Amino acid sequence: MVAVVPDERAGALEWLAFEQAGVLTVAQARAVLTEGAVRGLIRSGRWRSISRGLLLTGNGRLTRDQQLWVAVLAAGAGAVLAGATAAGEAGVRGLRREPLHVLVPAHRRAGRTGLRRLPIDMAAVVVHRTTVLPAEHLQVGRPPRTTTARALIDAAGWASSVRQAQEMIAAGCQQRRVLPEELAAVLDVLPRAPRRRLIRQTIDDVTGGAQALSEIDFVRLCRRAGLPEPDLQERRTDAAGRTRWLDAYWRAWRLHVEIDGAHHMDVRHWAADMQRQNDVWTTGDRILRFPAWLVRAHPDQVADTLRRALLAAGWQPEN
Repeated sequence: MVAVVPDERAGALEWLAFEQAGVLTVAQARAVLTEGAVRGLIRSGRWRSISRGLLLTGNGRLTRDQQLWVAVLAAGAGAVLAGATAAGEAGVRGLRREPLHVLVPAHRRAGRTGLRRLPIDMAAVVVHRTTVLPAEHLQVGRPPRTTTARALIDAAGWASSVRQAQEMIAAGCQQRRVLPEELAAVLDVLPRAPRRRLIRQTIDDVTGGAQALSEIDFVRLCRRAGLPEPDLQERRTDAAGRTRWLDAYWRAWRLHVEIDGAHHMDVRHWAADMQRQNDVWTTGDRILRFPAWLVRAHPDQVADTLRRALLAAGWQPEN
């Protein structure tokens, strides 16, 4: 359903309904209409009662925008969309759409009454409380929400698994919805953020790529998996005569590994990376690429891929 912008003759109620996707608090409705008029609209079926204290200026099923407004208004004054919900609204792809996450200041309780007995067409709402919510962490929007950086830091802390937390941070950076520096700045003012150390490490990995993953770490990964050790920072001259440094290279099997950070997702770097990859392939070498955070967080998965590539290239494990 596409919202229609009210014309110049519209009153305060029409504009408020437009701004809030048709979701109003009872107090907002009564500020414009009499109590009897509000009851009459509900009884006639023109309006719908969503929960105690919330109304819909219509009678259809709740849309996504209306669900977001219900979540914020039901949670009470000061509530904002947060976590994966706010990040998704900011354009970060691949995040779970439900439940809806809302953040409220710690000094007040969420509107528990409004959150009870929500209708069947309303998504579940999870309310979080925080003692740190400065103005710079708030995004101007309808409904109000936290900034993308704050949303991703919170989402990673609230994630159901370590891997999910890492993937959220990586997704925001790789999709160019947030800068690693913005994430780091938010983390700096959240000393008690859940998974703070993990998030910091993931930001560093996404930012620095191979530089954040030490040579010792990569060699240990290969040793633990029973793989031959590669040459690190191998010098190579590309087709244009320029000197390149390979992150890891198995000369005997002509296997080349690149460990990528977020900068590789930039269009200019991406095109250059593809050209370098083509140069490698045209010489007959194989090339594998891994995001840096995956190498550190899930070495077994990376080692399995390396093993299959080495076997395909002719490597034979010692019995």
